[in-house]
Amino acid sequence: MRKNITTSSRKQDHLIICSGQAVESGYAGFDDVRLVHNALPECDMDRIDTRTRFLGTSLGSPLFIAAMTGGHPDTLEVNRTLARAAERYGLGMGVGSQRAALEDPGLEESFTVVRDEAPHAFLCANLGIVQLREHGLEWAERAVEMIDAQAIAIHLNFLQEAIQPEGDHNAAGCLEALQHLCRDFRYPVIVKETGCGISAEIARVLWGAGASAIDLGGWGGTSWAAVERLRAADPRLASLGELFMEWGIPSVVSVCEVSGTGGPLIATGGLRNGIDIAKCIALGANLGGMALPLLKPSMEGEEALFETIELIHQQLRVAMFLTGSRTISDLKRTRTYITGITRQMIEQD
Repeated sequence: MRKNITTSSRKQDHLIICSGQAVESGYAGFDDVRLVHNALPECDMDRIDTRTRFLGTSLGSPLFIAAMTGGHPDTLEVNRTLARAAERYGLGMGVGSQRAALEDPGLEESFTVVRDEAPHAFLCANLGIVQLREHGLEWAERAVEMIDAQAIAIHLNFLQEAIQPEGDHNAAGCLEALQHLCRDFRYPVIVKETGCGISAEIARVLWGAGASAIDLGGWGGTSWAAVERLRAADPRLASLGELFMEWGIPSVVSVCEVSGTGGPLIATGGLRNGIDIAKCIALGANLGGMALPLLKPSMEGEEALFETIELIHQQLRVAMFLTGSRTISDLKRTRTYITGITRQMIEQD
């Protein structure tokens, strides 16, 4: 029981820290990307179509509500509000790690509320790759069944594991566990980084293992090293967290590296507005995921969250209009300029 209490308490810590303290670190690279302006767009901005498809599902826009929370009673209302937004706008949504509820079924309501409030939304379950290695297909199936999900995200968070006092430092056997899941599971498997990005080399390994999609989770947004630094009671772990806040592949670099290596991509990590989503689509991503920009308004209530999403969608539509993109497919063909450190990184052999 103590392990269950620790996992749930950690989820509460993460929610409090992320909503109230400075946890962003790094440079995602979006300032180095400029969409080529179309001075004669030849389309009606009011008729621009933001709808898209992902893993066979139609979505209202490429904005993805990235995994945030769950696993503690205090997280239930946040997930309820996020789910209502997913249902209202036809968005995909991922839940936070379901480990706590898998350890203690009494915590399931903080996750099941999502399907209750979003009966038609594309929902993605969430399980850590270490837990997958330890518990196999059974836990993956339970995670999906818990929220009646259409897919599962297997998250990679080894920087966080290396710093948190409860962390698992053994990554051996995880690839084999992923291969078995992709081979035997009847749902799409999305492999998700959590803030350090994915390289082209690892993307090819993941496609080879059978992944259906990749969530890049690049450096430049919420830093779990920063979060664990703030949680740490041990000064040595706090110092380690501070040092490794600078570790990772910037989100834009990761998109450029992974695009074209295999299947569909979700770009997460430092996206803060609709223009960032448009840039990710133009660079090769299929969806642009946000967590922290939606967390604070979701804690304020439905109205604040809906206003935030509508603003993001307005920004996306204007960016599409000014590139002459009537549809998301058109936006994928938009040319970009890339400058600065981002260009230097992607041009290295």
